[in-house]
Amino acid sequence: MTDIYLLTGGNMGDRLRYLEKACQFIESKVDAVVKKSSIYETAAWGFTEQQAFLNQVICVNTELKPNELLQELLSIELQLGRERVEKMGPRVIDIDILFYSNQVISTANLVVPHPRMAERRFVLVPLNEIAPGFIHPVFNKTVNQLLEICLDLLEVKLYKG
Repeated sequence: MTDIYLLTGGNMGDRLRYLEKACQFIESKVDAVVKKSSIYETAAWGFTEQQAFLNQVICVNTELKPNELLQELLSIELQLGRERVEKMGPRVIDIDILFYSNQVISTANLVVPHPRMAERRFVLVPLNEIAPGFIHPVFNKTVNQLLEICLDLLEVKLYKG
């Protein structure tokens, strides 16, 4: 079994329900969720003229290989109504692989660790909640250290519903 860390997020429709549904689908199609961060709300990153996002990091143990995992996650996004209209645009759900154990993967359709995670507080804050000591296999820094040096100033607020 391999520990993987996933970021779920979305900013359309019933945002909280989509995160909950994504977690349920992940448990049924990938494997048991062993840790979940709190849910956080942030303004959109990049293309900012859209509704705020809810984000959550979850840890799952799985026997799926990286590309099998990616296919399952893309399938879950489709089942939940994800449409890829514009890059960084609004979406009902997005599921990103942040870490696949301590592996470094670079293929045409999958790059792990997530290549821009260290630049984004909306990723690092919830990840730091459940895995502060996890060492990024490329930067050789803990998640907590990455958060401390992150230059992103976007506010990441605990979501109170």
